[in-house]
Amino acid sequence: MSSATDPWGRVDEDGTVYVRTSDGERVVGSWQAGAPEEALAYFKRKYDSLATEIGLLEQRVRTTDLQPAQAQQSVQRLREAVTDAHAVGDLEALARRLDGLTEQVGRRREEVKAQREHARHEARETKERIVAEAERIAVEETHWKNGGERLRLLVEEWKAAERIDRPTETALWKRLSSARNAFTKRRKVYFATLDDQREEARREKERLVAEAETMTGSTDWGDTAAAYRELMRRWKAAGRAGRDAEEDLWARFKGAQDTFFAARTAVFAERDAEFQVNAEEKERILAEAERLLPVRDVRQARQALRTLQERWEAAGMVPRDQRDRLEGRLRKIEETIRSAEESEWRRTNPEARARAEATVTQLRTTIEQLEKRLGKARDAGRAKDAKDAEEALAARRAWLEEAERTLAEFS
Repeated sequence: MSSATDPWGRVDEDGTVYVRTSDGERVVGSWQAGAPEEALAYFKRKYDSLATEIGLLEQRVRTTDLQPAQAQQSVQRLREAVTDAHAVGDLEALARRLDGLTEQVGRRREEVKAQREHARHEARETKERIVAEAERIAVEETHWKNGGERLRLLVEEWKAAERIDRPTETALWKRLSSARNAFTKRRKVYFATLDDQREEARREKERLVAEAETMTGSTDWGDTAAAYRELMRRWKAAGRAGRDAEEDLWARFKGAQDTFFAARTAVFAERDAEFQVNAEEKERILAEAERLLPVRDVRQARQALRTLQERWEAAGMVPRDQRDRLEGRLRKIEETIRSAEESEWRRTNPEARARAEATVTQLRTTIEQLEKRLGKARDAGRAKDAKDAEEALAARRAWLEEAERTLAEFS
């Protein structure tokens, strides 16, 4: 049998196949069935098969989320296959590619480890937040339906979060469970006492209804209306009875009030009809009083108003819906005449005039001084002093304007 050679191997005359390495030649097989070139081609195909497997693994490591442990197992299996490979080719190049894969897998392992640590850190923060909110609900929440639903959602959020180290996970779960139990216990206690509270409210409201029903025939309109208002205050403070009892008691309580106030309204309506004559008389008095304005002779206007006020009192009461309007018109006339009297007194009072003149003079002097102070402060760049002077000037100018108006009244 003849021989054949290749850059990475050869076949000798007796059919033995060798692969060349940096450590020398190594026997990888024998070939007796055909030409030596066929032997080399066969063992080179085995090399290509290993290279293809390594290429596929490189692609998976680069483009997929292959777990580091699984990738390292594949690298180790291929390394053993390359080490003992019955193939012809650059086996050391394949080994170097496997070394590169080992480094990539190592980096990937560190990345996965860091990601897991980050995820566990976030999961711990999430679960600590869940526990803190659950404990707050257990202590503070009084809207029982909302609180129970929120706790249920917190448990679902807990289950969806990543797991953390067992001791911390266990301790936080115990706190979450304790919070849920505390909320449930507090809710049971509340509803256990709620029936007692409703029963006490029912008894109190029965007493209030009884009092309300005894006053329906009262004609002491003012005191009885005040008593009904007090009963309503006590009704609101009593709390709610059970639904059926609450509706029945409220119907009786409101019925008693309506009976009293309907009777009072009827009486007041009849009385208002009688008082309409008085209102018409007061309308005539107001018409006479309004003719006193504008005031020309203060003394004459005051005497005429006093006579009209006596007639007003003698006219008697008017309907309630007209009382404020009529009295408001009279007060306006009284205030106008009183203002005219005050103006007349100030105009004819020399001491008051002198005081007004002195005030105006003093304010003008003060304003001149403040204006000088403001100018100096601005020139010297003293912003705070300038601001203080501006505020003082604004106040004094407003006072001067008022003082000058007062002085003008003496002219």
